[in-house]
Amino acid sequence: MSEITAALAATVREACVRESDVGTAPSRADDGWNLGLWAALEQIGVTTLAVPEEHGGAGGDVAAAVAVLEVLGEYSAGVPLAETALLAGWLLAGCGAAVPSDPMTAAVAGPGLRTSPERAGLSVWGTIARVPWARCAHRVVVLDDRRVIVLEPGDLLLTPGANLAGEPRDDLAVDAIVPASRVYDVPAGSAISVRAFRGRAALARAALMSGAARRALELSVAYAGEREQFGRPIAKFQAVQQHLAAMAGETLLAKVAVEAAALAVDAHGDADLAVASAKVVAGQMAGVVASLAHQVHGAIGFTEEHSLRHSTTRLWAWRDESGNEDAWSVDLTRRVMSAGTGGLWPLLTGAHGNGVQR
Repeated sequence: MSEITAALAATVREACVRESDVGTAPSRADDGWNLGLWAALEQIGVTTLAVPEEHGGAGGDVAAAVAVLEVLGEYSAGVPLAETALLAGWLLAGCGAAVPSDPMTAAVAGPGLRTSPERAGLSVWGTIARVPWARCAHRVVVLDDRRVIVLEPGDLLLTPGANLAGEPRDDLAVDAIVPASRVYDVPAGSAISVRAFRGRAALARAALMSGAARRALELSVAYAGEREQFGRPIAKFQAVQQHLAAMAGETLLAKVAVEAAALAVDAHGDADLAVASAKVVAGQMAGVVASLAHQVHGAIGFTEEHSLRHSTTRLWAWRDESGNEDAWSVDLTRRVMSAGTGGLWPLLTGAHGNGVQR
């Protein structure tokens, strides 16, 4: 991590401490939206961190955005920064459009969404399921094959939903004529694709999981040092020490995998292998860290008032979003099988440009 990125992450951490009230239960609205923190992030300039300056962004790279997302995951931050900076902003900038700093979200148009050209623009109707933070977003940016459609709240009928951690995952019904000014063709040769969208979404979730795991580990170490049993802190017991050591190892492994994947994306090469590996590692880590953290804490860690619950429920929720470790393991298997025996070593070492230099 560069000094600039480290300083940026430290600034975001200060904002999270000030606005999120971590240590008890994070303070936020009933829908999970932390408006105060979002305003602070806008002031810092990270809401469009990975968007080029010529399109209205901060001109940062994916590695910097991932570093910020790790901090936000650590503090269970109720803001759609992943959706705004890494997905919606990326889609708009890739089509040559200006990118606002307002909260946005993004989705891929599935079979439930239909379009038809109209004289006034594009007729869009149908449904999109479980869109993150849709109720808080000023715009929903939809990738429809080789076209990007910007939907506004007036175009949508929203049915509220949530993931296991209580974060908004809303179903959207659309029946609107979207003006041509909000419909963009993906340029020929652009890196924008459904596969690339899926990869960036998975990387964002893995980064958030890395941060949440770090918080669960910190809470567990602190609790083990304070909680006494049989006249001494439970941290003195070998079984608890083994739990903490296993959590630390898994947390570090996920962090390294996530940061390597971010560098692969920034290299503009073939980052699929690194991203898939990061999501698999993060998913496997989530199960270990959440389980051991609750074993260390006992029943108190499950209570509404205890902050551990905010980290572990997010680990479980984010583990299943944007493809769980089973889905990405299948992706990895196909990639390895297609490489063949002669291509396996170059694939693993990056000799043929998988996005990470040896």
